[in-house]
Amino acid sequence: MQVQLPLAPASRVCAPPAVLRGVGPRLRRMLCGAALATAVSGTAAGYTVTLNPAAPLTVYLQVGVGSFTGDYINGGQPQVNSTINTVSASPSASVIGNGTAQAMTTNSTASLSYYDGYSYCSAPGQLYIGGFYRTTGSTTAAAKVTATVPAALVNSAGGTIPFSQIRWASSGNGDSGSEPFPNGTFVNGGVQSVGSMASNTWNESCWTFTYLNSIVPAAGTFTGVVLYTLSAP
Repeated sequence: MQVQLPLAPASRVCAPPAVLRGVGPRLRRMLCGAALATAVSGTAAGYTVTLNPAAPLTVYLQVGVGSFTGDYINGGQPQVNSTINTVSASPSASVIGNGTAQAMTTNSTASLSYYDGYSYCSAPGQLYIGGFYRTTGSTTAAAKVTATVPAALVNSAGGTIPFSQIRWASSGNGDSGSEPFPNGTFVNGGVQSVGSMASNTWNESCWTFTYLNSIVPAAGTFTGVVLYTLSAP
């Protein structure tokens, strides 16, 4: 049996530019001696960076592979990327339904941050999620990142696996502490929050997916598409 979970969109830029999850005040990674640090001296945490307000108002969300003309700190600009990456697991017949969680891997090759080129995620075991929310002036309410989830993954014969059989853990190279896109488990149909971005910040995390393997479904390849959306106030 193979369980596949396509993820979309891989990258999205809103036009006219709207905000995406940004980075809050924090020290550069190099200053903290490790990747992803919050602006707390000597402490590594989930990566969030403060951005200078600038026109135009811009939103950028990347899940898996994305596109940028260059690193943000060097003047790079976000691009649209229509790639839909997957995370998948193929449990052997001997373990199906025994309750032993199965690691999932991704076909995404995205490992570097488009903020500064830092090697942040470890593919294929982790899926990159991140982006920024930049306004033209004063601080506004945070932008929200949500996932629209089907009720179940489905195979060609109509068999199903509840989406709640899939969970993720959030981290990143050099991280510790809270993440902008924290740990979670999919709901069985509906829209769920997966993170938020303060205005004028860049935020990113690396997700490691797991198939919980606590049910015995029919044989087959089960797929489902999750749509991630960044909504600015």
